[in-house]
Amino acid sequence: MSLDAEGMLAQAISSCSELEDYFREGEKPPAQWLLGLEHEKFIYTAQGAPIRYEGEQGLLCVFQGLQAYGWRPIIDAQTGHHVGMRRGGATLSTEPGGQLEFAGAPRESAHALHRDHMQHLEELVEVLGAHQLHALMLGYRPWGEVEDVPYMPRNRYAAMRKTLAERGSTGALMMLMTATGQVSLDYSDEADCVRKVVVLARMVPLLVAMFANSPWKEGRPSGYASFRSHVWNEVDKARCGYLPSWFDGSFSYARYVEWAMDAPLLFLRREGRYLTPKLSFRQLWKEGFEGKKATFSEWVDHLSTLFPEVRLKKLIEVRSVDSVSPQLTAALAALLRGTLYAPGALDEIEQLLPARSLQAQLALHEQAQREGLKFEPLAKDAQALVAIAAQSLKAWAPEDAQLLEPLMAQLCERRMPADALLACEVPTLLRKFAFKM
Repeated sequence: MSLDAEGMLAQAISSCSELEDYFREGEKPPAQWLLGLEHEKFIYTAQGAPIRYEGEQGLLCVFQGLQAYGWRPIIDAQTGHHVGMRRGGATLSTEPGGQLEFAGAPRESAHALHRDHMQHLEELVEVLGAHQLHALMLGYRPWGEVEDVPYMPRNRYAAMRKTLAERGSTGALMMLMTATGQVSLDYSDEADCVRKVVVLARMVPLLVAMFANSPWKEGRPSGYASFRSHVWNEVDKARCGYLPSWFDGSFSYARYVEWAMDAPLLFLRREGRYLTPKLSFRQLWKEGFEGKKATFSEWVDHLSTLFPEVRLKKLIEVRSVDSVSPQLTAALAALLRGTLYAPGALDEIEQLLPARSLQAQLALHEQAQREGLKFEPLAKDAQALVAIAAQSLKAWAPEDAQLLEPLMAQLCERRMPADALLACEVPTLLRKFAFKM
């Protein structure tokens, strides 16, 4: 989740073409392409209670303990609360329900991302152990109800809580009960961006299925391999899911801008206040609010509150998978590098995953949420997808090719992380699946 860093973008927006230029500013030649990684985990007490902000077992204590490893506090300018940490190009931040997110510095390889992630986890385990706390890497909280989870003290989350409640039926579940892993990618120009986004959209059901890790809800099987992904269906249809332009051949910077302009504001951040006017960004741009026109900083804020399966900012964010183990998270990064960056691989992916209609995509997406790799067409295409990535990386980036091995072993047996969870009783999950070095 965004840390709401203040930028130098106070100028008013004069035309839609300026908003398209924001994406052009992210273009990089292939020699400069990097990968980014974000990974969330739930923090629990030994008794299985979700972490709170304050107290002897609070998130604040965790942040304070991490300072011994060179992490420095990030303070919310409006509330004065300690909401994150920064070290070099990496950040730690809290999600609305106390989920702890690691966002690593951009790196050239999945191997380098994994190394940074493991260093963070080694430090985190030490700090958590000192407070009798445990990290659980799942897509959805397997026990407890949404009322059991406290909100973290950030004005951004208070505004989102109010607005999302008006937009769909599962906003609170998304904010408090879900955790994910994300990989970000670069692009060279608009044509390259369009090609990657469209292919990634076709890949989403495969990613949901391969990394499905959230079969439990309130102590019972949910009926879904990825209940986390299912929750997103009803958060806010105007800002989540798939863009029709990804499937009708019309996607471009301009089409993303048009879609984003018509999405309602989650909040409007002005002079330290989080306002919740009932406006789309297009209305804000055309009409203004309280006598002031929309600014570029407000556009950047707005982009961070859109949650499509593939999100465009000054990079491409793939945000469709459940939180999984660090090994499988590394495999995700390697998979995307091997399919989107490796020479010639994208041509093969386009042949493997030809264009389909939005209706067919939605049907396949639901199959992925419910059955995961138990649905034969998904399992078959997932194996082929990973095989392409492995073959591409062996010659081009062998260290990253090795990271695919846990995913390949899983696919050979048609297994998902969700299968191991369902094989356990809920009371044993924390003991068996709490992360250990």
